[in-house]
Amino acid sequence: MSRIGYIRVSTEHQETDRQEAIMKQYKVERIFAEKMSGKNANRPELKNMLDYVREGDTLYIESISRLGRSTRDLLNIIDVLQSKGVTLVSSKENIDTNTPQGRFVLSIFAALSELEREQTLQRQREGIAIAKSQGKYKGRQPISIDWIKFGQLYELWKSDAITAVEFQKRMELRTNTFYRRLREYESRPK
Repeated sequence: MSRIGYIRVSTEHQETDRQEAIMKQYKVERIFAEKMSGKNANRPELKNMLDYVREGDTLYIESISRLGRSTRDLLNIIDVLQSKGVTLVSSKENIDTNTPQGRFVLSIFAALSELEREQTLQRQREGIAIAKSQGKYKGRQPISIDWIKFGQLYELWKSDAITAVEFQKRMELRTNTFYRRLREYESRPK
């Protein structure tokens, strides 16, 4: 059972002194710190910390805004911590997920996140419906395929003359589209 700290400031010019002082108060044994925007999904020290923590550990942060900039991002991180059996303590918000009150606050965050997501999807559906009624929305159009070329490459691939990656490159298809088209080709009447 270790005391882990995570510190983040948004720019290289900001100092971490205030957050470090909080970590000293909590007697944190290991600190993961970085200077980069929370909007950046690729935060190496956050990833290192999430890989490092183990069941029974406690993660200390100055504020929940240090972990994630959006509710969804924050909740994803909290899900990882909870699945690993790690307690989260946030100094500013006075949240401790080891207490009933802390778990309650997190459940409110989760509910707000779900509400935010459902409202976004509803607005999206409404916008699409309006665009369709005005004849402006056609949906995603399928990628056209040169089936003759596809058939020739298919034969080369089946005879191990080319790899699937080479097949994809020559057809200029992404992996998911390639395999979808492959299933479509193989199910066509010959």
